[in-house]
Parts: sequence; C-alpha cells; structure tokens
Amino acid sequence: ISSLQVYIIQVSVGNHQWTVKHRYSDFHDLHEKLVSEKKIDKNLLPPKKIIGKNSKSLVEKRQKELEVYLQTLLLKFPVTAPKVLSHFLHFHLYVS
Repeated sequence: ISSLQVYIIQVSVGNHQWTVKHRYSDFHDLHEKLVSEKKIDKNLLPPKKIIGKNSKSLVEKRQKELEVYLQTLLLKFPVTAPKVLSHFLHFHLYVS
C-alpha cells in the first residue's frame, strides 16, 4: 500500500494568506471541472507522475508546480473565482 501524498499549498489573495491541503487527485478533479465549465487550458495542471511519485524531490517539485497552478487560476479569475475553485481554496473560511 503506497502512502497518500497531501500537498500543503500557500495561497495568497491581496493581503490574505493561508494554506490548503489537498491530494493530487483533488487538484485533478478541480481541473477537470474548470476545463469543462470555464474552458481552462487542459495542459495547465502539472502532469501526474507514477514512477518515484513519493520521492522527496518530486514531492517538493510538484508542490511548487501546484502552487503556481493555483496562482495562475487566481490570475485568470481576478474578480470572482468560480464556485468550485472558491470551495477548493476554502474562501468561505477566510474571505468575508
């Protein structure tokens, strides 16, 4: 049984900063919804890698890529993030 990797991603919007914790599959699910609903570039999400997926260097590299992915999404929706993205980023907990 392989261990599940959870990515802890720093999110910043304006003066607000917080962290979200998600597995890669959560990012993939979010991405699929955004591609179909909002026509996001399907190549924007870093690809899933199978070999050596739990190596420390790969985990750190993917974490940075996922952080860039989320920041890119936030730039694409500067005024109002899609509901699925807002929920993923826990906006309801941090932004009043």
